[in-house]
Amino acid sequence: MEKYKQWNAAFDAGYAAALNKSMIVIHSNDHQHALKEVDASAAVALDQKQAFRILKYILEGSLK
Repeated sequence: MEKYKQWNAAFDAGYAAALNKSMIVIHSNDHQHALKEVDASAAVALDQKQAFRILKYILEGSLK
């Protein structure tokens, strides 16, 4: 259900945090408030292109 989407994300993020894993979270601004705790422990992107740029920066140190 749409209204429980942030709960699923929070569960997944908590599980990743328990495993000491880094996260890149992709979501629109519509879910920003609901996912603020998740966002606090992750790199946040608004779309797949931004997520790709984050990964590129991590791997290559470049945003070009």
